[in-house]
This record gives sequence, C-alpha cells and structure tokens, in this order.
Amino acid sequence: MSRQRVQQLASEFLARADATGWFEALYAEAGADYAKVPWADLAPNPHLVEWSVRNHLTGEGTTALTVGCGYGDDAEFLAKLGFRVVAFDISPTAISQCERRFADSQVSYQVADLLKPPPAWQQNFALVFESYTLQSLPLALRPAAISSISRFVAPSGQLLVIARGREETDALGGLPYPLTQVELAQFESLGLRQQSFEDYWDDENPPVRRFRVLYTRSN
Repeated sequence: MSRQRVQQLASEFLARADATGWFEALYAEAGADYAKVPWADLAPNPHLVEWSVRNHLTGEGTTALTVGCGYGDDAEFLAKLGFRVVAFDISPTAISQCERRFADSQVSYQVADLLKPPPAWQQNFALVFESYTLQSLPLALRPAAISSISRFVAPSGQLLVIARGREETDALGGLPYPLTQVELAQFESLGLRQQSFEDYWDDENPPVRRFRVLYTRSN
C-alpha cells in the first residue's frame, strides 16, 4: 500500500471528523499482508535498538508501555530486555495480528485509544516508548495526545520519544507530519524533564531528519 493510499484514507476519515478511524481501516485493508502498512518493517525500530544498546537498557521486571504498537515488534524487543510490557493500538486488527504473530508472547496486547486511555495506566510505567504515533496525528490532536503520553510515566520513570523532526518554518507536507521542538516542549510543561535531545539524519534513502528525546519524571 502506498503512502498516497494512507494519505487518502486519513483525509477521508478527517473529512468525517474522525481523525483516528483511518488506522483501523488501514490495518483491516492490509489484513495479513503486512507490507501494505508503510511503517511495518516487522523488526524493532532501529533507533530504539541503537539507543538501548548504547544505554545498556535492561528491564529487570519493571513495567513498560508501547504507544501505538502496530504489529508489536518494539513491544517484543522490550520484553526480551526484561520489561513487563503492555502494548496498545487503537486498531483491533493490529492487535489481532500481534497476537497471531506472537502467540506465546508475554506482552499484554490491548486495544485502546491514546486520547481516552484506561485510568489505571496513569503514572504506571517505568518506561514509556512513543515512536511515530504523534507524527501520524493532525496538529490539533497533538496537545491532547502529548498530555496522555506524559501521564503514563511513573515517578522516576522515563519516556523515550522518536519522531520525524522539522523546524517551525518548514512546510508541514503530508503524512507523516514531522514534529517540532516547540511541540515536544509540551512534555516539559506537563511535569517531565528533558534528559537528552538528539537531532540527526537517519540512514534511509533519502535521509530523514529524526528527533530522539528522553524525558524523566521526578519522584
């Protein structure tokens, strides 16, 4: 499935005042043909893997949450590092495919809406991983999404955000919509502290500008 088809689906649902319904439509249309989902590499996010190796990341039985988990590869990677992982997606089809791909998984896969998350998840996770969900949302929904993500982080917990990046003056273009540093600064206004900020170009062809940001919540 082309990115043009993804843009078409998103535009159709946005015209119906349903800014997130296209996710389920996309996964349902793809079915078990995972290649039809443009971001489905069926492997852990390499920017997460590189960061985890560099920082000697281990879970040691602590809790982790994967936001917008898609087909589950990032969640499975974190589980192998020793985290007790909850992974959610708004798409029931995506979650069904996770359970199909990883039938013996220790990950708790759940259907949930980032904008209306379960109350029990508030400040409940030692590590929260957000990759590419925010950049798939319209600008108008991002403050609410950022607020939800920030509330998942437990005291002394960490939030790792990986996203496409742009300057405020750059054209927004089509999906995925890159984030700005101003948008990311909202996490700090919501009680998190920025520990590190990486602005780099990846190895894709052509290269894509990425932001990788680590936040923490104090005790």
